[in-house]
Amino acid sequence: MEVKDFRVIKSEIRVLGVDDGKFVPHTEGIVIVVGVVFRGGCWLDGVMHTSIAIDGFDATERIASMINGSPHCKQLRLVMLNGVTFAGFNVVDIKRLNLATKLPVIALTRDKPDLDAVRRALNNLPKSEERWKMVLEAGKIHEVRCRGKTIYMELAGISEADAREVVELTSTRSSFPEPLRVAHLIASGISP
Repeated sequence: MEVKDFRVIKSEIRVLGVDDGKFVPHTEGIVIVVGVVFRGGCWLDGVMHTSIAIDGFDATERIASMINGSPHCKQLRLVMLNGVTFAGFNVVDIKRLNLATKLPVIALTRDKPDLDAVRRALNNLPKSEERWKMVLEAGKIHEVRCRGKTIYMELAGISEADAREVVELTSTRSSFPEPLRVAHLIASGISP
């Protein structure tokens, strides 16, 4: 996997924040996934969407397709995900997403992932070993202090130092990056 070398991170770097909408756990169905394009942490430039299966296996491919099919694709420099699990335990393989889009990926969470709890939950789903492998392959969980709070990130295709700089740059209104905060608001607001 190639690590993107930013050298200088511009204040208006185009970042895509991705989050899923509301859903009823342990049911069948689809969930909307929203991506928002931000210039730095200040300007919303675009919105895109796709849908994925609850507890399915299509998150990586559907999100990659959403990104690669977007008119914003050529302007994007980085993808931020709200964690690696979407729609329950539809796990995003961040390394495959990095390769499929040729964009660095940062998966962020407000709370430190409890890997023991994730492992136990995955045991109740089909292909639990395959899902668990994707969770582990997301790599080391890094702590980041941002606006006085600790958040957590996993990385693909970007150095820890550059990821920290992008997270700080895009966290303009809270301790969580603006692209993810807005993606969450939109996805939650348009969910049935």
